Parts: sequence; structure tokens; C-alpha cells
Amino acid sequence: MICMVVTARIVMPRATVRLSAGRIWFSMPDQALCFLGGANSIFANEKLLTTANNDFDVDQAMFTFCSPIYAYAIY
Repeated sequence: MICMVVTARIVMPRATVRLSAGRIWFSMPDQALCFLGGANSIFANEKLLTTANNDFDVDQAMFTFCSPIYAYAIY
């Protein structure tokens, strides 16, 4: 998945790469690597059309825990 995010960012640099369906099975480091590879948003809602989604608290904890990594990657 990380390679697909990076490839999408290289091939379509102006596109929005959003992590959504299936993200519940990714670990926190996997999601962090997707963001470092070029993903720039997540789908944050209780449920997608067909699958469950991460809880808001889990997403908030991930962004809080990984914020130094993101800050380092941007600057």
C-alpha cells in the first residue's frame, strides 16, 4: 500500500491521495509511512459504505504520536 501511495504521488502530483477503505487493518507505523510517502488526508467517519473505519480517538492518538515525524518530514 505504501508503494501505491508513493507511485500515485509521483504519477499524479496534484491529486489528493486519501487513506480510507481498509485503513482499519493498517498499523500506526504503516499509516505514518503512507503519510510520509505522500498521502495527504484520511476519511474520518464512523463507517464507510461497506467497511468499518477507525475511531476518531485512534486517529487522534496516531496524529499526536506521529506529529514529530510529520514535522521532520515537512521541514
